[in-house]
Amino acid sequence: MSSEPPSPPANLPTEIVNTLNEATSEHLRDAASYAEALAEYKEREARLEEEADDADVEERPDDLPDDVPAKAAITIKEINDNRYYYWQWREGDSVTSKYREPVNPDE
Repeated sequence: MSSEPPSPPANLPTEIVNTLNEATSEHLRDAASYAEALAEYKEREARLEEEADDADVEERPDDLPDDVPAKAAITIKEINDNRYYYWQWREGDSVTSKYREPVNPDE
């Protein structure tokens, strides 16, 4: 163990560094234990929120074909002056489309 005090992380706010430098070793150990538990809690909350967001995406519209993922969006493509609806989604670096139906010009 070095006889010099440790250097704080560069991204740690100065007010926290000053507070820790003034704390007793017992308070530092308690703060370290609390900080570890708080970090785990926040990571778990973020993961649960992300999973909830993913679950919302997984709700399939009634008219979605089985071979089209739930994350697909409807887009309109114009081909030879005719307009068509397509399901469209991303697969890795590419975008995949699947024909849905013609656009009704009366709508």
